[in-house]
Amino acid sequence: MTPDASINILGGALAPCSHDPVTGFFRDGHCNSCAEDHGSHTVCAVMTAEFLAYSKYVGNDLSTPRPEFHFAGLKPGDQWCLCAGRFLQAHDEGCAPKVRLAATHQRALEIVPIEVLREHAAPE
Repeated sequence: MTPDASINILGGALAPCSHDPVTGFFRDGHCNSCAEDHGSHTVCAVMTAEFLAYSKYVGNDLSTPRPEFHFAGLKPGDQWCLCAGRFLQAHDEGCAPKVRLAATHQRALEIVPIEVLREHAAPE
């Protein structure tokens, strides 16, 4: 698997999202993507309690530790590369987390309009 160009939605170099916890489709700390990333793990989001509860409710429990996968579970304030479709779904439901635009991969724009991402922009 070869990552797509590491370009963010603003047209610049893709900034890191998180190394603690380590995130990304490639587990490289960036929201890089490729053709094999069918979920488009491209939106660098800052977790909130509301979003984590929502994600668990819709079937993707990101807060429970899974030591067998070396996953400590996410807590509010952690940054994580979310699937673009899940982010848009959370936006539509009124519980989308903040987004780090410089760390959000340009491929997210295939699913989420830039206006929606800007609406949820976190301070950089």
